[in-house]
Amino acid sequence: MDWLFSHVMNDPWQAGLVFAIVVFASVVQFGLGMGFGLTASPLLALIDPVLVPGATLMIGMMTSGWGAWRERGDIHWPEVGTASLGRFVGVAMATVVLAGLASRESFSLIFGAMIGAAVLLSVLGLRLRFTRTNLIAMALLSGLMGTITSVGAPPLAILYQDRAASAARPTLAAFFSIGCAMSLAGVYISGWAGWRDFGLAALMVPAMILGALIARKLAGRFDRRYRPLLLAIAGTAAAILILRAIL
Repeated sequence: MDWLFSHVMNDPWQAGLVFAIVVFASVVQFGLGMGFGLTASPLLALIDPVLVPGATLMIGMMTSGWGAWRERGDIHWPEVGTASLGRFVGVAMATVVLAGLASRESFSLIFGAMIGAAVLLSVLGLRLRFTRTNLIAMALLSGLMGTITSVGAPPLAILYQDRAASAARPTLAAFFSIGCAMSLAGVYISGWAGWRDFGLAALMVPAMILGALIARKLAGRFDRRYRPLLLAIAGTAAAILILRAIL
């Protein structure tokens, strides 16, 4: 079974911490409609880099797909199709970047920098007019960042922040479920993921389900007031990852 479990999964305390992180990130995802990657990825990378991006992308795809299915009647499919074109280009660019990385240290450095960029985009509170061109551009950036780090929400959040949540949430969930599948293909092509990631993702599924149930019980009480805390956690983790790669 060593081919499946990383050293983290052989340590009960660290395995419990991974479980707790995935539960919390799932509560964020189902409560806000996005945010699983930004919450989970930097923390999981600190515990063990083998948990990102492959396994985390798989869980992100499941949470997004679940959310999209629940609100499938409100999905704006033309927007999903347009954004997917941009995502495809971003994924292709990220695949080239990943294929050129020679070590886990270089991956951690790029990963930390990308997470930091995602946090910065979220903090700046930028606003863009919703146009087809901007949608493709932000989806491209989402694909680049999401494939390397499994965090692709911030660019699209900028574009959709002024849209009604009832329409934006299911549309973004559908986009991210498709986008994560694209990113997974890119990660595997680049050689930065393998069959073990399916096993690691399967181990995280119970935590994801528990998070979904908790989010349902909270019934909207987990709202955007928690955003500064989430960004602070992600930013701190990104800084640690960068320092770890440099030192």
